[in-house]
Amino acid sequence: METWVNQSYTDGFTLLGIFSHSTADLVLFSVVMVVFIVALCGNVLLIFLIYMDPQLHTPMYFFLSQLSLMDLMLVCTNVPKMAANFLSGRKSISFVGCGMQIGLFVCLVGSEGLLLGLMAYDRYVAISHPLHYPILMNQRVCLQITGSSWAFGIIDGVIQMVVVMNFPYCGLRKVNHFFCEMLSLLKLACVDTSLFEKVIFACCVFMLLFPFSIIMASYARILGTVLRMHSAQAWKKALATCSSHLTAVTLFYGAAMFIYLRPRRYRVPSHDKVASIFYTVLTPMLNPLIYSLRNREVMGALRKGLDRCRIGSQH
Repeated sequence: METWVNQSYTDGFTLLGIFSHSTADLVLFSVVMVVFIVALCGNVLLIFLIYMDPQLHTPMYFFLSQLSLMDLMLVCTNVPKMAANFLSGRKSISFVGCGMQIGLFVCLVGSEGLLLGLMAYDRYVAISHPLHYPILMNQRVCLQITGSSWAFGIIDGVIQMVVVMNFPYCGLRKVNHFFCEMLSLLKLACVDTSLFEKVIFACCVFMLLFPFSIIMASYARILGTVLRMHSAQAWKKALATCSSHLTAVTLFYGAAMFIYLRPRRYRVPSHDKVASIFYTVLTPMLNPLIYSLRNREVMGALRKGLDRCRIGSQH
């Protein structure tokens, strides 16, 4: 028995992946890698622009820089290992590596979900109470919002990682996913994990529905404020400010709810893999594009940066 338990903690796992080596899957893999590179470059560029341009040193852009940092870490948690396994033909991941993937993934998804919820409150204050905005969203409040998002995610990630990696695993230890996704891993446990899965479901409901309720409440208030605006220009500006955030929220929460809030009998591994690709790779790529292409300040900062590079190269 002791040998079996020791083996459970020392042996790694096999990740079955999402792609085969057919022509169609090679094309899809290439597309995912292009999306990964765009996500990497887009988020690094957005963080750099926000850090370098004083005009972007506002609460909204501070939150956006934290969102980009979370997206950057999220996309680097699973995709490089998936690509390495696919290109090398090996499908293994160590026990420690699997635990780290679970911890980081849960931490970043939880932190990002909460931050997106609290960013809606920032938009509500900016539109409904513009004169009090600098006081209500001062530096201390901004740090509390981002700090609480990170802390909540880290605590949740560490707890779930410790619990999941303490279950004994046996059999072929083949994870039907392209990364160590927690629900896929629990299927391989040698003990009954149904109670823990119910707790996880309750946590997911809270982690998704609590920020989502903040978003709904904030946008209900924003809508009330917008409808009372008499200026068409102010009305358009308010909607433009919110549209980027609403798009990011829809993409993130749509995929997360599809995976984690469905009853167990409706879960299909192939569907979960595609949805996971959507919000671990596609959403981190789309977020910087959504916020930059729809935003004059970010595009202005990018133009200034390119002008500086051009002037520097001429000298």
